[in-house]
Amino acid sequence: MNRREFMRIGSLCLGGLSLSQLLSLRSQAAQPRQDTSVILLFLHGGPSQLETYDLKPEAPSDYRSLFNPISTNVPGMDICELFPRQAKIADKFSLVRSLHHDVGIHSDGGIIVLTGKRPSKLDPTSGSKSEHPDFGSVTSVMRGLSDKGTPPYVSIPSKFYMVQPTYLGMQHGPFESTEPSSANYRPPSLKLQAGLDGQHLFERRQLLRQFDRLRNDLDLNGDLEGNDKFRDLAFQMLTSPDAASSFEIDREPDSLRDRYGRNMWGQGCLLARRLAEAGCGVVSLFFNTPKTGQEFTNWDDHVLNAGRPGHFAKYMKVRLPYMDQALASLIEDIHERNLEKKIMVVAVGEFGRTPRLSSNNSGTGRNHWPQAYTALFSGGNLKMGQVVGATNSKAEYPTHSPYTPQDMLATIYQHLGIDFTQSLVDHQGRPIPILPHGKPIGELI
Repeated sequence: MNRREFMRIGSLCLGGLSLSQLLSLRSQAAQPRQDTSVILLFLHGGPSQLETYDLKPEAPSDYRSLFNPISTNVPGMDICELFPRQAKIADKFSLVRSLHHDVGIHSDGGIIVLTGKRPSKLDPTSGSKSEHPDFGSVTSVMRGLSDKGTPPYVSIPSKFYMVQPTYLGMQHGPFESTEPSSANYRPPSLKLQAGLDGQHLFERRQLLRQFDRLRNDLDLNGDLEGNDKFRDLAFQMLTSPDAASSFEIDREPDSLRDRYGRNMWGQGCLLARRLAEAGCGVVSLFFNTPKTGQEFTNWDDHVLNAGRPGHFAKYMKVRLPYMDQALASLIEDIHERNLEKKIMVVAVGEFGRTPRLSSNNSGTGRNHWPQAYTALFSGGNLKMGQVVGATNSKAEYPTHSPYTPQDMLATIYQHLGIDFTQSLVDHQGRPIPILPHGKPIGELI
């Protein structure tokens, strides 16, 4: 029997592990775990700060916010008129209006925001891939599976295109949920195949360990190193009722699903809450567009967004109410379940939009602007109901308390119990700091 055939038979012994191939790439961290989670709503495309959380109604007409501000239940905090539900619960979130960096490219800006590290080479075509792991992959390697067997890092509906686990290994990439609002959505298969119970799985696991002892003798190149650990992770997830049920969004009452909204953003936020509550360390949502259709565009509100002409305000009038419903429902739900100390919610894009409007025969829009933008924080045992930092009268740059994406990530890592001053080792054996610089946002702590 040759080595390939021997390996094939060994794999067949694990016939009940429908996720064995995927989970053979999962790794378990030896670090202590904390019962905390982060839900990131990544507003890909870069939302305009002037039409969301940093309105400037008194600015000159070619800068002025296109929507009116409304008061919130926090004195002095005004937000967009299309966010009425958030306005009623502003005491349950805080706004940091002074985030900034210097890269106005979608992929490279996203890399900075998600990894805390600037790419060595910028790609104006937005085709960059990260050279360092994003914070979800770092969380995976530092914390591993939860005690309930849930994955450490999940992306809804799919992973972010610009980041990758790099030198941490693909086993620390995100577990992808697929589209939870789709009529064809099926939770990932984390259950045993029909006719295979826990005892049979245990017996197969023991048999595989015997195979592994034989295979390791043949493994002169070390190709099979770590197989036992990977398979143990698969076994742990398959025998965990929490791991499977956390993805089953149809367990939620219809009234709650309706409250969030029957669309990608609404159902994605509801699924994220389920996963975080079940013990996932990081749940990231690709908050690009809530639905598909000619009237739906992403946050990249140029004069031509996805080739569609017209005034970008008409697209935002469609998009912003979906965000208001989903985000407000998520924050309310977390507080109603007394999870606000355990779960931190962060809503942020890769940058903001130009304060000065751009117009031509095709329409009106705003271009990329990393020099000033806003992030929303909720929960995480942070100080809520406040505005941190400020920009000038045109939202061009921070005027006080400026913060960087590294500071945002330091705040996240602190909540997750991860020492961001530690280093991880790259493929060349060099120690790479988790964050090269940055500190938690003091006003929130």
